Amino acid sequence: MSTDPNDSPRPRRPRYKGTHPSHFHEKYKELNPEQYPATVQKVVAKGNTPAGMHLSICVNEIVEILNPQPGEVGLDATLGFGGHTQVLLPRVRPGGRMIGIDVDPIELARTTQRLRALGFSEAEWRSQQLNFAGIPKLLQTLDSGFDFILADLGISSMQLDNPERGFTFKRHGPLDLRLNPHQGQPASALLRSLSPEALAQMLKDYADEPYARLLAQAICEHTKPIATTSDLTRVIKAALKNTQADVNRSIRRSFQALRIAVNNEFAVLEQFLRNVPFCLNPSGRVALLSFHSGEDKRVQQALEAGLAAGLYREISPEAIRPTPQERYANPRSKSALLRWAIRSDLR
Repeated sequence: MSTDPNDSPRPRRPRYKGTHPSHFHEKYKELNPEQYPATVQKVVAKGNTPAGMHLSICVNEIVEILNPQPGEVGLDATLGFGGHTQVLLPRVRPGGRMIGIDVDPIELARTTQRLRALGFSEAEWRSQQLNFAGIPKLLQTLDSGFDFILADLGISSMQLDNPERGFTFKRHGPLDLRLNPHQGQPASALLRSLSPEALAQMLKDYADEPYARLLAQAICEHTKPIATTSDLTRVIKAALKNTQADVNRSIRRSFQALRIAVNNEFAVLEQFLRNVPFCLNPSGRVALLSFHSGEDKRVQQALEAGLAAGLYREISPEAIRPTPQERYANPRSKSALLRWAIRSDLR
């Protein structure tokens, strides 16, 4: 046995009960897809998303819409896991480049490291922490605008699966819901600041919750602080106990409304949509992937307004849905709605 004090034993992975890990941090194989590709493939084959990963949606449709060409400059405005960038970037070689931005510093660092390991150099791809409402700032480093822009709205599977982020009622964790956990106030603090009337309006406006007033009253009158995802779930279940509500749907809608409010998502999206045509080169393409009616409504209205103003020469006549095969293979794609636009030839 070694007596060298610097020769410390290698740390062992945490043990878990049963034959399969159930908690996020125990899924060490899924969290290291490069080391355990066979395990990851088994999870995907079952129609599940591996922990710590995000299965990109409508990849073939987005590639066809954006039609990246060698020498072009592209922007992934919501980098996430980087799956779309990983497919788009090789198509701008040689001579082209892409920028990937994300508001989430945690996932941005991980994705940057992963894409660098895949061989994407600084000369052809760089990442930057930036809210996509601020994309005009990127033009300062370019000779002109972008030839194509992609925005995959909503939250990623990595954020959803990590209980420390508090994005889902299915896992116990702090009621946070911030895309950037170092900025702004968490959802638990927001709840403490709202009156029953303001909370009910938020649940109606951001999630079309039919029991908004009842839930708002119960949440605001709750005697103990609502600090965790489990706390909020229990309060909602108790409030709806004697109703005909689909309780899980109401819980899901409540979490959605809180997330939108905490991150000011609709205002940020509207600013991004106003900026997009002025950041595209003539004949530049934009693809926008949304996941609920509030997002899609704003995307559709912005594209129609841009077409009427002559900023776009063509927009998608209707939203594109994932194929039945993709919806079956990746259940998280079921709500996806894809729209596109092509910038007019004149500035």
